[in-house]
Amino acid sequence: MDFLTVLQILDSSIRLATPLLLACLAGLFSERAGIFDIGLEGKMLAAAFFSAAFAFTSGSVWVGLFAGVGASVFLSGLHGAASITFRGNQLISGVAINFLAAGLTVVIAQTWFSQGGRTPQLPSEARFGNIVLPGAESTIREIAQLGPLGQIYSELISGHSILVYIAFLIVPLTWWVLFRTRFGLRLRAVGENPAAVDTAGISVVGMRYAAVIICGVLCGLAGAYLATALNAGFVKDMSAGRGYIALAALIFAKWRPWYALMACLLFGFFDAVGNRFQNITVGEIVVPVQFMQALPYILVVIVLAGLVGRAIPPRAGGEPYVKER
Repeated sequence: MDFLTVLQILDSSIRLATPLLLACLAGLFSERAGIFDIGLEGKMLAAAFFSAAFAFTSGSVWVGLFAGVGASVFLSGLHGAASITFRGNQLISGVAINFLAAGLTVVIAQTWFSQGGRTPQLPSEARFGNIVLPGAESTIREIAQLGPLGQIYSELISGHSILVYIAFLIVPLTWWVLFRTRFGLRLRAVGENPAAVDTAGISVVGMRYAAVIICGVLCGLAGAYLATALNAGFVKDMSAGRGYIALAALIFAKWRPWYALMACLLFGFFDAVGNRFQNITVGEIVVPVQFMQALPYILVVIVLAGLVGRAIPPRAGGEPYVKER
């Protein structure tokens, strides 16, 4: 395997890790505020459908992006109302959102487009194109003639959609917000000791709703990326369990953004390897393609289970807050 092939695998790893990273950071904000969110999968799926549907109908990828974010924020609002206002079970609410999104996206897609629960293929103007950075070569032949540093710049750093760069910029932004701002301090305090926050005159309900809305925005970006950048339209269950993997990565990361980045890149790498090496023969045995497709999920679960150690969630996580009178 030559150096350029390794770079191509790493390049695919970044693309495949992007929606997972956005969903993981979404769960990070929500759970740091004490709201467990199993519904990341459903919000990504709803955002993917509405972003693809509106991008195709309007011909603008930005309209699709805002539609996807809006759909995800709406579902986050439902989850917030159920778990914060009405003090319901957060896990049940999240599971309900997953079922709701899985069913409604297919039904609405069939009603609108009559293509078996999917959207039509998006034209180029309704998708996020790849950005070639200044000084970067764009063809494989040109890249192959460069030195190692030039190949890294042209193949690995350049050539991604704007949502990829946004996702990676959100990682240091999340760290700064959570650990260097007053808002982040209050958000983390709400997840640890909401009674103390309430005593200080800070609205626990307001902080938790803010976290839930941020979660919805990030899940919306993740879903929109799936449908308008990584793919060219919506298909049934296209989130493919990424919301659940994001939750596993969040636990592995111990609710810290930089560790979340590493966990998501690990999954993206395994996914890229599984996609690239599907026709493998061991002796006279042909490895089934289905096994290679499932391998990233299996390996990530094994690695995360072995490396996570003791992960202590926010102490008030999953518990509705009842204000003392």
